[in-house]
Amino acid sequence: MKSSRALVLCLFLLHAPGMAADAPLKRIAMFDFALIDETLDHAAEAAQRERLQRISEQLRREFIERGFYQVIDWHRKAALVDDMRSHVALHDCNGCDVELGRALGVDRVLTGWVQKVSNLILNINIQVKDVRSGRTVLMKSVDIRGNTDRSWERGIRHLTQSMADKGQGNR
Repeated sequence: MKSSRALVLCLFLLHAPGMAADAPLKRIAMFDFALIDETLDHAAEAAQRERLQRISEQLRREFIERGFYQVIDWHRKAALVDDMRSHVALHDCNGCDVELGRALGVDRVLTGWVQKVSNLILNINIQVKDVRSGRTVLMKSVDIRGNTDRSWERGIRHLTQSMADKGQGNR
């Protein structure tokens, strides 16, 4: 009887959240969001560039705070990333994002983009790829209504909360 209780206790401790030693976090390079603007609304370009930067930083913070990945600072090789971006969109470049990940020495790469259909209809997308295999391990998207700072930030919070709810960090 004592040994079966000890076994149950050991199993509980091994599977209890936060109790057992967690697997080491995979290292990820999270590239800044890009914009696909189907409206060609040039008047809003400056505000949207600022929003892209803000949600890129917000997503990094959320990944760190939620313990999804070990987020590395790729800016030490910004010239390499900027050069690649000058030729192609990182989220749709037939593996150039994975090449960048290899150059950065990470396990995963994340590309993100906001697709603006109109000032009312937008969606925020992220894609995480395994650097070794080049395979996509996670695709997430959230639709937002309204082209405002608040709607973009709420979209990022919803996206990361959904990941947390589904246990999709550190894949």
